[in-house]
Amino acid sequence: MSATRMLVLGVMHWAGRAHGYQVRTELVSWSADTWARIKPGSIYHAIRKAAADGLLEQDSTEPGDGGPDRVAYRITPEGRAELHRLVREGLSTPGDPWMLNAAIAMLPVLDRDEVRALLATRIKALDETLTRLREWRADPGQTPEHVLEQANLWVGQARADQEWAASLLDRLNAGGLQLPQPPASLHPTRD
Repeated sequence: MSATRMLVLGVMHWAGRAHGYQVRTELVSWSADTWARIKPGSIYHAIRKAAADGLLEQDSTEPGDGGPDRVAYRITPEGRAELHRLVREGLSTPGDPWMLNAAIAMLPVLDRDEVRALLATRIKALDETLTRLREWRADPGQTPEHVLEQANLWVGQARADQEWAASLLDRLNAGGLQLPQPPASLHPTRD
């Protein structure tokens, strides 16, 4: 739910106001159903939940195309704070690839210096993870050999994650990777 919530809040933030079908269309155009494991129904659920939590507020109602009226929402200040929190968490904390993918899509909501600091935090957390996994492999106790293959897999995944984060951090430190403006299909809001 958090990756879906992050992406819904991000689209609402950039769009200024949108209804569920617009959010869904935007996220499907990004293939978020694949890399963030988002289902259309979860988008509508995330919108309703965010509204109930005070992260979105109803802006207007529009006639639907032959169906029910469409409710357009606008992100609240609390919603922007939650969006930033989720992006920070997804970028800095290893272990949830769906959150990381969503955070990468939402990088433009953070400034360059903060992205660099969060990547450094991620790299350090991955160092700690690799240390624990190597210790487990070195002294597996009663763990069956075939189960230790999980540790081998996780070491490889953590290394790949760490290499990616270090490479992105290097690019940012060298002045590369200009964080883009919001997608052209959306109109950014002014904070």
